[in-house]
Amino acid sequence: MKIQKETFFAQIGSTLFKNRLSDTQRQGLNTLLGYWEQHFSKQDLRWLAYVLGTVHHEVRKSMQPIHEDGADQYFFDKYDIQGHNPETAKELGNIYPGDGVKFHGRGFVQLTGRSNYAYWAKRLNLDLLNDPDNALQPEVATIILFHGMIEGRFTGATCKIRQTELLNFQH
Repeated sequence: MKIQKETFFAQIGSTLFKNRLSDTQRQGLNTLLGYWEQHFSKQDLRWLAYVLGTVHHEVRKSMQPIHEDGADQYFFDKYDIQGHNPETAKELGNIYPGDGVKFHGRGFVQLTGRSNYAYWAKRLNLDLLNDPDNALQPEVATIILFHGMIEGRFTGATCKIRQTELLNFQH
């Protein structure tokens, strides 16, 4: 289904963005809607609403990929093997000192941890381990968002998308 973008922008601009939908927000929404239309346009629009709602919350309404809030000390304490939560660090695959800072959250869904960056690096054939900021590229963040949500990589709950949509995914 083709989305009537001007109608969509008028509606959410007046509600979710309180008549302050910026060009940057519109650009981010266009990226997300374009990917949806290209890959999932035959799917239930409620799933798109869930994706957009998640992004709206995770990026503090910016509708652009962002860094997780916090300074290096916060990321070290929270995610590093030598920080305050070594068990959390291990769960995230942060096994080397410095991983907590290096692999803090980025993107539309705050991709976090060496294991997650390694997974998406392999999936996308993109060097996210040496340059985790690649996850901030809108196109990369969009693929991680949609396919991560479909596969349940963030919550464990998969979205019901036809298998043919997944089989045709290529980057």
